[in-house]
Amino acid sequence: MYIASLGKLALGSRLKALSDQFYGAADEVYQARGARIESRWLPVLRYLWDVGPRSVTEVADAIGQTHSAVSQLTDKLVRAGMVKRGRDAKDGRRSVLALTDKANSALGELGPIWCAVRQGVTASLGEHATQLLEAIAACERALQERPIANAILAEHTALMAKPMEVVPYAPQWREHFYRLNAAWLERYFHIEDIDRAVLSDPEHYILEPGGAIFFARLGDEIIGTCALLQESPGVFELTKMGVDETFRGLGAGKRLLDAAIAEFHRRGGGTLFLESNSALKPALGMYEKAGFRFQPSIRPGSHYERADVYMIYKRPEPSAIAKAPGDAARGRKKAKT
Repeated sequence: MYIASLGKLALGSRLKALSDQFYGAADEVYQARGARIESRWLPVLRYLWDVGPRSVTEVADAIGQTHSAVSQLTDKLVRAGMVKRGRDAKDGRRSVLALTDKANSALGELGPIWCAVRQGVTASLGEHATQLLEAIAACERALQERPIANAILAEHTALMAKPMEVVPYAPQWREHFYRLNAAWLERYFHIEDIDRAVLSDPEHYILEPGGAIFFARLGDEIIGTCALLQESPGVFELTKMGVDETFRGLGAGKRLLDAAIAEFHRRGGGTLFLESNSALKPALGMYEKAGFRFQPSIRPGSHYERADVYMIYKRPEPSAIAKAPGDAARGRKKAKT
C-alpha cells in the first residue's frame, strides 16, 4: 500500500483510514441489526448515558474531541431527536446536553450488539486488539505531555538552522547515491542497465577512473548528490545529479553543480558535458545558467536511452573562475580539519 511507504509523514492519514474502517464496520452491524444510532454518535451518547447531562465542554474533554466537533455533532443529534439542550438544574446559567427518551430507548437495545462488537473485534484482530488499545493509550499520554505540532515545529526550526554543505564521497553514504538517483529515474523514466551498474558500484565506475562524487548534507540528512565522471584524460561528464524532492527549493542542486564545476576546473579539465532529457526543464534551466550550452544533436554514442539533450560547458574566463571558488574545495578543507 503506497500510503504505508510514507511512514510517519502519513500517520494521520493512515489512522483516518483505519478509523473509517472501524466506523464503517460498526454502521454495517448497526444497520443489519436494526439499531437506531450511527457509529459516530456513540461517544457522545454513551458518555451522556453513563454520567448524565453535561456541557459541551465537558463532553469534548471526556471523549477527546474539539469543542467545535462536539458542538456540530450535537446539532445533528438534536435534529435526530437523540439529544436535547437544557439548563443545569443546579445552575440555571449553565447549558447542558441530555439524552431524550428516544436515545435512552435506542441505547437500551444495544447490549447484545455491544457484546458482539467486543467479541468480534477480538475474533478479527486477536492479540492485536489489546496491543492497539495499549498503543493508543500510550500515544494519548505522550501527546498530552508534548503536543506533536510543537515537536514538529521545533525540529523544523532546528533543521533549517543547520548549514547546508557539499562534501566529497564517503563509504557510509554509498546507499544514498543509489537512493537519490533511483528516486528520480523511477519517477520520470526507468533505471537502465548502465544506471544500475554505476549506482550499485560508484567506486568502480566513477572514483577509480578518476572521477568524483559529491553529496549535499543538511544536518545529518543527505539530501542530494552528483558525480563527475572522467571519460578520458581531460574529458568529464556531469552525471547522476539527484536531489531528494522533499528538500527541493533549498538550493542543493545548484550547490552540487557548483562543486562539480569547481572540481572540473581544479583538475584542469578541457571538456565538461552532460546528457539529459527535454522533460527535465527546471534542471536544464539550472545547467544553462551555470554555463552549459545546448548542442544541435544528441551526443554520438550516448549510453542512455532517455537522453535527447546534449550540453557542453563553456569555460568562463580565468578571472571569473578565480572569483568563484566552488564548494568542493571548501568541503575538502572541512574534511581535513
